[in-house]
Amino acid sequence: MPDPFDPASLIFDWSGFGPHAQVRPARVLVNDETLRDGLQSPSVTDPPIETKVRIVRLMSALRIECASLGLPGAGPRQMADVVHLAGTVADERLPLQPNCGGRTVPDDVRAIIEVAHRTGRAIEACLFIGSSPIRQYAESWDLHEMAARSAAAVRLAVREGLPVTYITEDTARSRPADLQELIGAAVGAGASRVCLCDTVGGAVPAGVMNLVGWVRSVLDRMGGNVEIDWHGHRDRGLGLANTLAAMEAGATRLHGTALGIGERAGNTATEQILVNLELLGIGHRDLSPLPEYVETVTQAFGVDIPPGQPIVGRDAFRTAAGVHAAAIAKAQQRGDGWLADHVYSGVPASWLGRRQEIEIGPLSGTSNVVHFLRAHGLDDHPQTVAAVLDAAKHSQRVLTEQVVRMVVQAVEADS
Repeated sequence: MPDPFDPASLIFDWSGFGPHAQVRPARVLVNDETLRDGLQSPSVTDPPIETKVRIVRLMSALRIECASLGLPGAGPRQMADVVHLAGTVADERLPLQPNCGGRTVPDDVRAIIEVAHRTGRAIEACLFIGSSPIRQYAESWDLHEMAARSAAAVRLAVREGLPVTYITEDTARSRPADLQELIGAAVGAGASRVCLCDTVGGAVPAGVMNLVGWVRSVLDRMGGNVEIDWHGHRDRGLGLANTLAAMEAGATRLHGTALGIGERAGNTATEQILVNLELLGIGHRDLSPLPEYVETVTQAFGVDIPPGQPIVGRDAFRTAAGVHAAAIAKAQQRGDGWLADHVYSGVPASWLGRRQEIEIGPLSGTSNVVHFLRAHGLDDHPQTVAAVLDAAKHSQRVLTEQVVRMVVQAVEADS
C-alpha cells in the first residue's frame, strides 16, 4: 500500500536550510577496512580464511565498492590470506575492488604486486607514510627524503599497472607546506587518489572541512583527475561527524570498519557510513544484509555489540519510555508502517529487516502495556494492564515476556 504521507511535509531537514546547507555529492564510494585496520585492534582475534571469505561476500552483498584485503607485506600468513581473498573476488566476479595496504618501501610494494600477479587482478596499492611534524620528529625523517621515497614507491606500483592511493598518515595534524610537497611528489609519480587521515582521531569537523577543501584546491591546481579519500578514527567520538564533513568538502571515498573496530577507540563504523549515505539520498543500497555483516565480524573477531550501538545494537529500535512508546503505538494502530518507523526513530528499522519494539519498564506507561499485551496475544483487560504496569514500576529493569505472562496468569487466577 503506497505511503499516504509526503515525508518532506512531516520531517523538516535543517541540513538543507540556512547558512551551512549541506553539499551532497551525486555519488560516494565506501572502502571497507575491516580486514586490515579492524584487525589492528589489540582486542580482536584474527579469524580463519573461511570466515574472512564470508565477510568479503557480505561486503559485496551490501554493494560496498572497495575493500582492503590486508597487508601482504606483513608476513606469510597475511600474504596467503590476501591472495586467497583476491582470488575469491576474481573467481566469483564479486563487484568489489580489492586493495592492499603497504608502506612506501619497495618490499611492501612488491608484496602487493605479487598478489596481483598470482591472482591476475589489478590490486589497488594503498601506500602510506606519516606526514605530521610530530611523526617526522619521532622518526628522525627528512621531508625531502620522504617525498622522494613516496614517489619511488608510487612509480614502482604504477609501472606494474596497479592503481595507487597515496596515504598521508596523521594528515589532520600536518603542515600545509609538507602536505603540498608529499602529495605533489606522489601525484607526479602517478597516484590516482590521495587519502587524508585523522589517524589519532583528534580532528573536529571544521578542521576536516578546511583540510579537505585545501587539498582539493591543491589537486585542482595540479590538474588531472585525482580523487580524495577520507580515513578517520574516533578517539574524541567524532569519527562519523568528521567523515561526513570530509564528504561535504569533497572526499569521494570514505573508509570504515564494521562496528568501528580498530586501533585504540577504533575507526568510523562502516554500517554508520552506509546508513547515513542512504539517509542523505546518495547510497542506493539494500541494507538488509547489514545486521548479518556486523554480527559475522563481531563473532569472528571476538568482540561484543554494545546494546546501544547505533543501527545494529539490541536497543537501537527498542523503547520502554512511555511518551516514545505512545507515539509509536498510535502510529502502529493506524496501520501505517512508515509512520511507526519514523515517528521516534532517525533510522528506519525496516531498512535493517527489524521493527520498532515497545517494552515495559519502570518508566513505561499504559500504552506500553496495552501494546505489549496485544502484540503477544494476551488479555488487555484494565485489571491486567494495571497489574503489569504495577510490576514494571516496582522493577529495576525491563520486564521479560516470561515475567509479563506470569503476572497475567496471576490476574486470571484471581478473577
